[in-house]
Amino acid sequence: MRRASTRTRKALFAPLVVIASASLLLTACGSGSDDPSAGGTAQAAANSDKIPTTDVVSGIQKDEAAAKLLPSDATSLTVAVSVGGTPPGTTYLDDGKTLTGQDVDFTNAVAKVLGIKLKTEQAGFEAILPALDSGKYDFGASNFGVTDERRKTIDFVTYINDGQGFATREDSKLSKVTDLTQLCGLNIATGAGTTFEATLEENKHVCADAGKKAYKVQTYSESGAIWSSIQQGRSDVVMSTINGLRYAVAHQTGVKFLNEYHRLDVGFAFKKGTELAPAFQAAVNKLIADGTYAEILKKWGTTGSAITKSEISPAELKN
Repeated sequence: MRRASTRTRKALFAPLVVIASASLLLTACGSGSDDPSAGGTAQAAANSDKIPTTDVVSGIQKDEAAAKLLPSDATSLTVAVSVGGTPPGTTYLDDGKTLTGQDVDFTNAVAKVLGIKLKTEQAGFEAILPALDSGKYDFGASNFGVTDERRKTIDFVTYINDGQGFATREDSKLSKVTDLTQLCGLNIATGAGTTFEATLEENKHVCADAGKKAYKVQTYSESGAIWSSIQQGRSDVVMSTINGLRYAVAHQTGVKFLNEYHRLDVGFAFKKGTELAPAFQAAVNKLIADGTYAEILKKWGTTGSAITKSEISPAELKN
């Protein structure tokens, strides 16, 4: 995979999002609701036959060595999550209330290792990182990519590796996007306020530089609407998370995954200077060592996102 340009890499600072499969098109396209609970039952009904339900968390035992790394008052923590749509991202079980997903499993698994209670609050992913410094949340768990820009104000504890990718309709002549000039003249669908939107907007100049027509960035706040735009021909390409794209393409017809564009480590997010990071790092490494980590990835079909050890705020990957 060709390295992203310097301008592209600098743009990788907004949250990652996971997009939905075609099963959501009828339930998610027109709701327009910002209420996290609104549409939960409808969304769950659309996803219920596809959500993995294997229990990979309840049997986890507290690890005293990891727990001792916690501050003495950290017995109950508030975690902020963003509901992304479908697996492997955070979504609802068929009751329309219970959250599930890869991030949920990792969060609950770490809590079990550390012997702490969790209070989960839903928030828009764009609001979570700014709220950490104020103490509104103790940490965030919503597929946050580790970037050098973010590390200036946020501490991370890594638990998977994900990143940016592209998908399109099966009849498209595109086979791999290694340079954004390949998108010139096309309509690109992506999530509003995301790393993908930032990358595309900052690099629009590449088309003019090459004497070509600029691509158009089409942003959506609902994941189902992104795929609707592709299926109906209003957009030509989707840019989103690698894992989210692979899942979506596997569960709908007429679309294909193009390629990975830029890999990023993903981690739990904390305010800068947090005392929680060492304990969370130890907990993730405990899960890796005892095999629970691999079970979680297998459940969500994301074994390609495995890391060998957790790190605290590593430098942004430059692939």
